[in-house]
Amino acid sequence: MFIDEVIIDLEAGNGGNGCLAFRREKYVEMGGPFGGNGGRGGNIVFEVDEGLNTLIDLRYQKRYKAKNGEHGQGKAMHGANAPDLIVKVPLGTVVTDIETNFVLADLTKKGDRAVIAQGGRGGRGNMAFVTRTNKAPDYAENGEPGEEKKVKVELKLLADVGLVGLPSVGKSTLISQISAAKPKIAAYHFTTLNPNLGVVKTKDNRSFVVADLPGLIEGASLGEGLGDKFLKHIERTRVIAHVIDMGAVEGRDPYEDYLTINKELENFNSKIMEKPMVIIANKMDVEGAKENLEEFKKKVDKPIYEISAMYSEGLDKVLIVLADMLDKIEKKPLYEEERFESHVLYKFKQEQPFTVTIDDDGTYVIKGDEIEKIYKMTWFVTDEAFLRFSNKLRKLGIDDKLKEMGIQNGDTVRIMDYEFEYRD
Repeated sequence: MFIDEVIIDLEAGNGGNGCLAFRREKYVEMGGPFGGNGGRGGNIVFEVDEGLNTLIDLRYQKRYKAKNGEHGQGKAMHGANAPDLIVKVPLGTVVTDIETNFVLADLTKKGDRAVIAQGGRGGRGNMAFVTRTNKAPDYAENGEPGEEKKVKVELKLLADVGLVGLPSVGKSTLISQISAAKPKIAAYHFTTLNPNLGVVKTKDNRSFVVADLPGLIEGASLGEGLGDKFLKHIERTRVIAHVIDMGAVEGRDPYEDYLTINKELENFNSKIMEKPMVIIANKMDVEGAKENLEEFKKKVDKPIYEISAMYSEGLDKVLIVLADMLDKIEKKPLYEEERFESHVLYKFKQEQPFTVTIDDDGTYVIKGDEIEKIYKMTWFVTDEAFLRFSNKLRKLGIDDKLKEMGIQNGDTVRIMDYEFEYRD
């Protein structure tokens, strides 16, 4: 089963909690703080596996959760880091954050890997907070929560040449003749239900990859027929080979076929039309094909290559032309404007540090990723821990914002499920 798009939930591991402990041993005076740090939570990492050619494994497992880091312990023992959770994906996989619509990774090379959901760092034990002015800190941190994301995972095939055309123009026959691909071939529409990849070798020993992309009819970009399900696979191709039934076996006008396919490609993604295109006039062995080709040439001023895929006529010339074109076309990444790091594409969500709103009951509600992370990592077991939490909020400018909004002593402030009374 060919699966090329899934939506899955990811939950990276939380960091382990730091330990609040003091050294109490016989003959050891003023032992001091002795709590170790928590371990890092596991990342969720997508890694290319060249043995895969579909996303079927992800279809049947819709949620991935990495392990949490271990908690720190007394006697200065740090918790162990959790192992990363590796998700194997095929070459050509694109991962997009559903919430932000940002592309998180485009995995196009052997060995590519990307951290899609970052595990939380371990909380620090009280040993880590010792300073010259505070020799015995009475607080420790909880572990940082791991990232939670809903992502769309798409497979966009890595092919040099994409064969496009209306049903029954002979694309499957063509790819079966020029490569070892064995697509299903029959005399009815939508015989080909999945893209077929074939490695082609020319007479002068150059090779490239060709993809037979099924399902294009008028209205495909709007969901007709197989819809735009497979149009995404042409986005990576460097050359488009437009196969036309010049024999008009289906009773259609070859020129109208040409216009229909171009319209659907442009409607799906206008940048596709900027790619170099080769027109392949197929079924030239059929009666009337020569006359149809003459009429076609009057309307289309582009190089046209005549073939009969059924009888392997004219194929060598077309393959040499395609190889020559590919030699001159530089391979470009699918996403050109984004920032790459170690061959992996990242975009990051940007937002205000915090927002403050007033509920109907007069409660001041503080929201924001950074604020909520600070709250989750604070272990409210001592007065010193609460004082440290308050100081962090003050440094972020929350006190100034609350005063600007008219807060008074005694008013209630809420962060997530935690409420406290404001005191200046």
